[in-house]
Amino acid sequence: MAFDGPSDQTFTRRAMKAELLDAETELELAYAWRDQRDEQALHRLITAYMRLAISMASKFRRYGAPMNDLIQEASLGLMKAADKFDPDRGVRFSTYAVWWIKASIQDHVMRNWSMVRTGSTSSQKSLFFNLRRVQARLEREALAIGETLSGHDLRARIAADVGVPLKDVEMMMGRLAGSDFSLNATQSAEDEGREWIDALEDDGPQAAETVENSHDTETLRQWLMTALNHLNERERFIVRERKLREEPRTLESLGTELGLSKERVRQLESAAFGKMRKSLEGQSAEVHHFLA
Repeated sequence: MAFDGPSDQTFTRRAMKAELLDAETELELAYAWRDQRDEQALHRLITAYMRLAISMASKFRRYGAPMNDLIQEASLGLMKAADKFDPDRGVRFSTYAVWWIKASIQDHVMRNWSMVRTGSTSSQKSLFFNLRRVQARLEREALAIGETLSGHDLRARIAADVGVPLKDVEMMMGRLAGSDFSLNATQSAEDEGREWIDALEDDGPQAAETVENSHDTETLRQWLMTALNHLNERERFIVRERKLREEPRTLESLGTELGLSKERVRQLESAAFGKMRKSLEGQSAEVHHFLA
């Protein structure tokens, strides 16, 4: 078995030389960890079964993930299994750990298979790891009896064999048939180096839209300044504090500062808005929400 580097080989050789636990010793270690949180017992249990994790990780190398990453994920699954293992159930730890190791590796492979999420449901996961094997078997069986399967018939049989909806098979076959491409890759040799990213629509505001919005904002600002100039100093102060601050002040706080009651401040605010409405009438409906 080839690995990714000397460190992997050293780690693997060390794991393969670890002790083999009999059922009684395994049970003692599991109880020590569960009941006493004995970390030495946990370490010994995990070390003894690291060879199992490495062996299972090697079976997923065909999916393109580095072996050291697969071993790391297998180790995480093994540790989860040790943490959740209940020795009272009468099951060997290795039997229980296999499920957690496999689940951890499969999740890692699917997360890193493509930048586009390949799938997350149990049926999608089953398809991802079994589709090609089932497809090859069904094609061999059809060939053996001289039957020719159309694409639809093949997908339907895969769905029935795996026990998933037909649409899931079609989706997964499409995703596994493709691969990720960089947006900086050139579209073709004839495009003089034009990249795919150049073909994406710009979601940002266009130049004409930016200029128009800027003009409208300036016009609105001038209208409001003109309307404010129709107010006396106290009315302008109330409008500024109530409408132009990031955190508008309350009627109570303004009343305290001006030496007025809350109701009187509300009356002055209402009168000021009335004057502004009169100034703005006929100019634009866009400012009405400001005075609402």
